[in-house]
Amino acid sequence: MARRRKTSTKKILSTAIALIIIGIAGILGTNEEFVNTISNMDGQTNQQNKQQIEFVAQDNLLIDYIDVGQADSILIRNQDKVMLIDAGTNEAGETVVNYLKNLGIAQIDYVIGTHPHEDHIGGLDDVINNFDIGQVYMPKIQTTTKTFKDVLEAIENKNLTVTAPNKGDKVVLGQATGEFMTDPILDEDNLNLSSLVLRLEFGNNSFLFMGDAEKENEKTINWTKTDVLKVGHHGSSTSTSENFLKQVQPQYAIIMVGKDNTYGLPTEETINRLKNIGSKIYRTDENGTIQLTSDGNTIEIKTSLE
Repeated sequence: MARRRKTSTKKILSTAIALIIIGIAGILGTNEEFVNTISNMDGQTNQQNKQQIEFVAQDNLLIDYIDVGQADSILIRNQDKVMLIDAGTNEAGETVVNYLKNLGIAQIDYVIGTHPHEDHIGGLDDVINNFDIGQVYMPKIQTTTKTFKDVLEAIENKNLTVTAPNKGDKVVLGQATGEFMTDPILDEDNLNLSSLVLRLEFGNNSFLFMGDAEKENEKTINWTKTDVLKVGHHGSSTSTSENFLKQVQPQYAIIMVGKDNTYGLPTEETINRLKNIGSKIYRTDENGTIQLTSDGNTIEIKTSLE
């Protein structure tokens, strides 16, 4: 009898510890370390505990700035809703697809191709071919490149339609609300100007995704303070003007750029502007994939090269 009472006490203690760890995981977001820790307790399986943690963590907003070299691809999740902004180059398409599949994603509610440059939409056809897709957003400008044609063919094969959003159009992603901030400037000689710019609000936190938008786009509206800025055009001096930064004042700046790229990006000029306003800078060439978790009040950032 005494031995059974001792075993019961150990079970109660292990259950209490598991609940504490699950609570912590809910704050920090899904983390494999927590999964492995709980899976060793009281004989429960890894898969059962992974499901428990994901259930707790789903109320957080999760943003992954995927390291796809000299290109953009951003995954955003809240509750059971998924958004993908860009999908890297043609060569990065498989990387993006595998990244999403490894997270157990089967459906993407919103796919945004910010503008028809290969380093932003190159992998979109792979994504569209491999997942159930809700809505596709792209600017109202076309090119004759094979990359662009491949994306259109994938869209057509899935019987999808493309929406060209206007300034002020909104999307809802779980408990987050996004708004397209500018009307694209349709200039076939500079496709960067057609970039779709999205601002996302989640609780008291806010996030701005600039695509390759340039200073000309930045001048079209008055901006509001935003916690996290995905820096436009990979940190080029053609974007992220001083006046723009004075309005946005981001606490964190994310630069998506390839290591030792031939363009010399990000420029020292842009880095200095960000430092001058006190932004903490993260770069995919130095930090790898950047994973952000928000509970609506606080933001935690982890990187794959930590």
